[in-house]
Amino acid sequence: MVPFSFANQEWQLLTSGALYWEREDALLVADLHLEKASFFARFGQMLPPYDSRETLERLALAIRKTGARRVYCLGDSFHDEAGALRLEPYASGMLAALTRATDWVWITGNHDEGIAPVEGGALAEELQMGGITLRHQARPGETGLELSGHFHPKLRVTVRGRRIVRPCAVASDNRLILPAYGAFTGGMDAADPAILAAMQPAQSIKALVAAGEKLVQYPLWAAA
Repeated sequence: MVPFSFANQEWQLLTSGALYWEREDALLVADLHLEKASFFARFGQMLPPYDSRETLERLALAIRKTGARRVYCLGDSFHDEAGALRLEPYASGMLAALTRATDWVWITGNHDEGIAPVEGGALAEELQMGGITLRHQARPGETGLELSGHFHPKLRVTVRGRRIVRPCAVASDNRLILPAYGAFTGGMDAADPAILAAMQPAQSIKALVAAGEKLVQYPLWAAA
């Protein structure tokens, strides 16, 4: 876990892409996209049906590592509205155990806006915590403090002739976009115009990558 400051508070970014909020003893994750494989299987695209297991196992490890008492999922937790109903018994049991062990909140996203009832946890479109808005998608023009997901940002850089791609967070002075946490999620270039536009207004925007015990920061955009 790599500590850093945001919104005058202390946080820790895990290499898995989860964010630990020390003051609230809370773990935040975005874009789990549970049951993505079973969604595509219905249309004949057969993927290994273990994405939910892998994602939930990684999430359980992050909860154990941080000791978090609260979990906030920032939208698109399921790949579609009926995803929760397709969980196989092992993944369903694991999710039930996690939601029993913590105070769990599902913030809905564009994929799971009409989500079927999920065992454990509370549903919310967005949430205010400690003066920070938790929502799925960054709202252009937002001047308050905000945490979101949606874009699946990835940093793409070339180091010594080697192309490196890593999931990353995207940060401005008052807003933070988390990387996608799901096992089967792709990603968008962190410097994509859609991400930079969603983060405005901003004086500067940077990518954050947890690399071992260091927080690596790459500038993405700065006001002229």
